[in-house]
Amino acid sequence: MGALARLGSTQQRLLRQLLMAPEGCSVEQLCERLRISHNAVRQHLSALLARGHVERGQVRPTGGRPQARFRLTEGGRALFPRNYGLLSTALLSKLRERYGEAELEATLQELGRTLGSHEVAPPAEASAAEVAERLAGQLDALGYEAVVARHGQEQHVEAFNCVFHALARSVPQVCKFDLAYMEAVSGRRIHHMECIVRGGHVCRFRVGEPRHQAAAAEAQDGQPS
Repeated sequence: MGALARLGSTQQRLLRQLLMAPEGCSVEQLCERLRISHNAVRQHLSALLARGHVERGQVRPTGGRPQARFRLTEGGRALFPRNYGLLSTALLSKLRERYGEAELEATLQELGRTLGSHEVAPPAEASAAEVAERLAGQLDALGYEAVVARHGQEQHVEAFNCVFHALARSVPQVCKFDLAYMEAVSGRRIHHMECIVRGGHVCRFRVGEPRHQAAAAEAQDGQPS
């Protein structure tokens, strides 16, 4: 269920009226369009103002008593669905078709690292618990509904909402973007332990060793004995 659908029917109708009125509406206009009383309009506006979906606009002079106008905030506009997933899926599918799965995967990893590098990673001496707590907070702020979970002696991050769910079902390489982003923001090697798209109950990630240590170990393993 979308955020808009969780609101009452009258509030949904009120928000749609404001969506169709970029300059905003007065209480009187909303009464007329919704066919409800002034008191009802003001109660619904108060609730929507408190949630940050609506704001007061400029007062319009009418020659008589000034009329306050109300309009949607950016948060209010965001309540209305946008079909970014359709375009994203089509775009990534076309890139996979043209360049192949390996190139698409490499591109998504590079994009994840680039975006993640804009964040300040925890210091190398930070504990796995501290890194997991911080990473969970960063993912939660992006809509992943993420928490820290301990599995034995290991620190894991569990995300209950795969923000790329529909996209990842069609283009599973998107998960590589997630991992590259998390490794960049955490400075740690991240291991994908469970995936909602592949039938898991959550998307679960184990926080591993610092990336520079992992890279050094891999380089050592690659040397001839």
